[in-house]
Amino acid sequence: MTVYNINLGIGWASSGVEYAQAYRASVLRKLGIKAKFIFMDYFNSENLADLTTNIGFKNEEVLWLYTAFSDLALSQPSISVAQFKEQLGQEILHEQILPRQVVLQLANNLELRLHLSRLAPHCVSWVEYLVAGKLQKKAYYTSQLSHEEVYGDKQVSYRQFYNQDGSVALTEMLTAGKASLYRTKDQVFYSKEELIAAFMKKLGLTAQDIVILDRETGIGQVIFENVRPAKLGVVVHAEHFSESSTNADYILWNNYYDYQFTNAKWVDFFVVATSVQQEILTEQLRRYNHHAAKVYTIPVGSLAQLKEASEPRRMWSLVTASRLANEKHLDWLIEAVVKAKQVVTDLSLDIYGEGNNRAKLAKEIEQADANAYIRLKGHQDLSYVYTKYEAYISASTSEGFGLTLLEALGSGLPLIGLNVRYGNQTFIDDGQNGYLLNLASYTDKKAVVAALSQAIIKLFTQADLAAFSKHSYEKAAAYLDSEIETKWEQLVSAEVGAGND
Repeated sequence: MTVYNINLGIGWASSGVEYAQAYRASVLRKLGIKAKFIFMDYFNSENLADLTTNIGFKNEEVLWLYTAFSDLALSQPSISVAQFKEQLGQEILHEQILPRQVVLQLANNLELRLHLSRLAPHCVSWVEYLVAGKLQKKAYYTSQLSHEEVYGDKQVSYRQFYNQDGSVALTEMLTAGKASLYRTKDQVFYSKEELIAAFMKKLGLTAQDIVILDRETGIGQVIFENVRPAKLGVVVHAEHFSESSTNADYILWNNYYDYQFTNAKWVDFFVVATSVQQEILTEQLRRYNHHAAKVYTIPVGSLAQLKEASEPRRMWSLVTASRLANEKHLDWLIEAVVKAKQVVTDLSLDIYGEGNNRAKLAKEIEQADANAYIRLKGHQDLSYVYTKYEAYISASTSEGFGLTLLEALGSGLPLIGLNVRYGNQTFIDDGQNGYLLNLASYTDKKAVVAALSQAIIKLFTQADLAAFSKHSYEKAAAYLDSEIETKWEQLVSAEVGAGND
């Protein structure tokens, strides 16, 4: 029995989907349930094993569509720059060392640009071959040559993926930079969909296997057509519909999930991260699709333990942690704290995280003359940071789950946030462990800032912080590792124990 998890791409700055998958991998690993994580996109500038290792996958857990037809195992680059130069067998006329790159000049106007691995910076990840400044090919390495891209007229003409013995396992032909056909030793596929169908057949799926679709764009139909006899599950990672475009007779699904919901009768189960979303999605599929869907609620994160403060928390202190991005509305928090400080005179706010808005936020703090009590703390390991503070605050208008909310909860912090789906509604019990703010509009900056400011004042002047903290700890207990592991164990047991329709 294997749980196959299907995604498209992955990067160094991965999204919540990849982090959710990596977390799932760790849970299934603990449970001793065999799992594979499949990536369908082509990667032209990084080693996939570097990307997946960086986020927490094991090499043996990862499958890549393009190398699945070869016998070459996924692995990190391991050929050193010195070894590569030795294997060249040519005189190097000039060598230039740059950050994560080594440029070699050879005879006949040949230039080699060696791009180095991020995780093993002394090893070669991929190499560009240029003649008289014109790109001829790119070669990608693990412990040996893995695959190559050959260029013609400034576009990729074909790609070749190799076996351990150097023979060609798969060739991808491209026309005008777009894939036109794929060829193995004994088969030809005239589209990527046909290649994926062949890949699915290679998996040898049985009724004891589960296939979980994390991303569908461009591959949904071929997965649905080739998944049986395995069970098919779909994980919903975000808000799944547009509320403003939905009425009693019509729903506008999130385009990333439209295919899955439209064809929900062929899906054995859905997985969402919160009970609020589970209730909403179940009812919507019943109303708009006339389908009684099976929807599991399994959080995308958990807590190893509840963390008690080892020393007194800093009084009147707030903390928040997120990407420094527009949608997090940290500028609203800054204004709210500045306003609340007129009443709570020793109030402070520490903001953890990095992002494109750092300079903008720093300027706003400076203009408010708030540097002494509002600080940008950057990216840090927050494992034992939350217990230093008295409360957590968020101005985000959309939080699919909110791992930082959960981490704060597990450190006993009262929480302040807007009454928006789904994280805040999951972790904040209004008046019991914080304040869930109801507003007519969550895009009205003035109203939101006023509400946040009032909630801060109320928390520090009226609330029983000890009681609020106790309630947060009680809620957090439901998210301990063992609790979430049990949920996945129960899902797998229920699905592989049931027959397919």
